Amino acid sequence: MQHLNYKHLHYFWAVTKSGGVARAGEQLHVTPQSISTQIRQLEAAVGEPLWRRAGRKLELTETGHLVFDFADRLFSVGESLKEALRGRRSSNAPTQFRVGVTGSVVKVVTYRLLEPVLQMPNASHLHCREGRFNELLALMAVHELDMVISDRPMPSNMNVRGFNHLLAEGGVTFLATANLARPLIKGFPHSLHDAPMLLPGGDSALRAQLLRWFDDLRIKPRVLADFDDTAVMKAFGQGGAGVFPMPTMVADETALQFKVLPIGATDAVQHRVYAVSPERRMSHPAGVAVSESARSRGALPAAA
Repeated sequence: MQHLNYKHLHYFWAVTKSGGVARAGEQLHVTPQSISTQIRQLEAAVGEPLWRRAGRKLELTETGHLVFDFADRLFSVGESLKEALRGRRSSNAPTQFRVGVTGSVVKVVTYRLLEPVLQMPNASHLHCREGRFNELLALMAVHELDMVISDRPMPSNMNVRGFNHLLAEGGVTFLATANLARPLIKGFPHSLHDAPMLLPGGDSALRAQLLRWFDDLRIKPRVLADFDDTAVMKAFGQGGAGVFPMPTMVADETALQFKVLPIGATDAVQHRVYAVSPERRMSHPAGVAVSESARSRGALPAAA
């Protein structure tokens, strides 16, 4: 299947919800011909028809129902939010700053990056939403999010207009409960060989780096579990299930909060955090505050 264009998906969803191309065109302020063209391109990307003729009417195919169910989950929440805000918006209401955050970004790092938004003189109302990277990018593509924060940049082959802004970077520290950590401190990193290990899941850019680093050093830890959400991984680590990696920038804080000990650190594995925005140069005041605050910490180049 070809790469999906989320604008095409949004048009298909609007047509299905409204009951026709003409009505969807009125709602989206585009011509019916333009919508029909976009949906044909979506069908070409999917590789199967999304509607079939049933007498004088069109009905969704099985594939059409599958695509619509996914699109409905993707776009319905955003539409509900817009309706709610439409009734409450006033000239002196705070602006909205809608941020999507992937589960692979450590929660403390997210707080540090977004804290400047809350300290602005005319603070935007911050709305955070967690999800998978591709799903969040799809929401940004249809203007339901102003920014996506992730531990990896948006790939260049996605049919989404977006620009990557590096916010933070640094090495990785391994931590564990005292009874697991103490025997492993001496001889680090080779002491991690055959050690019980908890790793971030496949949606994390850190996982692939860690596996390459282990392989380069000929270290084979016993990987017991992986986690899409770093908060769950830390909870397992706190319970003594295994060693777990954390960004060095929050290692001391993690050790104190979760009562674990650092085993050792490496800069050969780099944890990076990116903001993905629809604009090359951020214009939303809250986005500018996030970027400038991250740069002022000194961890980033002058033009991230």
